[in-house]
Amino acid sequence: MDKLTNKEEEILHALWKLKKAFVKEIVAVLPEPKPHYNTISTIIRNMEDKGYVSYVAFGKTHQYYPTITKEAYRKKYMSKTITNYFENSYKDAVSFFAKEEKISVTELKEIIELIEKKNK
Repeated sequence: MDKLTNKEEEILHALWKLKKAFVKEIVAVLPEPKPHYNTISTIIRNMEDKGYVSYVAFGKTHQYYPTITKEAYRKKYMSKTITNYFENSYKDAVSFFAKEEKISVTELKEIIELIEKKNK
């Protein structure tokens, strides 16, 4: 599966939220300024070519649905991000967020507890 553009990811998030939707329903949940219907239709067809979206046909119109779960997508691309930006070090990734003050001491303690529970 090819990487998605930012706009494609935005549409995929909308589809995860909606579960299945027609283009007009996707446009309705996207933030302002709303993209044109034809633009979203084209992007969704590209996403279909990439394997992220499929559809059920209702005459000439299509109801789209995601073919990948949010969890599977997150796992795939977070792993790639850790590899590409943190030399495959999850410690460096967590340290980055701590230095940027994007994660609190309480959250770090919760992560440690999760790891300790998993290792028991």
